[in-house]
Amino acid sequence: MFKINNNFMSKVVKLGRNGLTAEESPVKLAAQLLRKGDVIAVPTDTIYGIAGLVQNTEAVRKIYSIKGRDPLKPIAICLADIPDIYTYAQVTVSDSILDRLLPGPVTLVFKRSPVLNKNFNPDTDLIGVRIPDNNFIRNVCSLCDSPLALTSANYSAGQSCLDVQEFSYLHDSLACVFDGGRIGETEEARLGSTVTDLSEPGTFKIIRQGSALGFVKSILESNGLIERL
Repeated sequence: MFKINNNFMSKVVKLGRNGLTAEESPVKLAAQLLRKGDVIAVPTDTIYGIAGLVQNTEAVRKIYSIKGRDPLKPIAICLADIPDIYTYAQVTVSDSILDRLLPGPVTLVFKRSPVLNKNFNPDTDLIGVRIPDNNFIRNVCSLCDSPLALTSANYSAGQSCLDVQEFSYLHDSLACVFDGGRIGETEEARLGSTVTDLSEPGTFKIIRQGSALGFVKSILESNGLIERL
């Protein structure tokens, strides 16, 4: 079992390049910290993020405080697998579309389910859903058996981060930083996920272009969805 001390370097846990199973120690440590209500830093398939349990109101409050984020600005949830989406969102597209898009660098926005913490994004009936193409974070979600609140590891409106050293200014506010190495080398890699509103059946709206715009539009349009402008 990893021990978390108060000094800076002890907060950083290096991960293997090929991801980890739910039985390996870093995944168990992450889940343990999240269940305690802590906030941690995690790699995704786009940029580094910070995460806490959605159903823990205090953990969500910590995320907003750490980032200096506007409390009216919603945060996406991160899930382990596609079937989990149906528990937390009102899905409007076919399983085949979901299978093409996920896991991947995409946030899909649907109407939220009543199962979600009513204090999480309380000012909107929509919810953004992420399933990153990253074994570590998906296994953490699976072990927690709960969605994670997931947002970028930076101060609000700051540059997104591809390496844990780029957000070292946040480390002291986090219970642990899980280091999956540098995620990308180009500025395009910093764009994050492509956020797409699918809450109205038969249509889609691009909320944020992100790093997979062409990929997302081609799949949705080829399946007959019409873009809302």
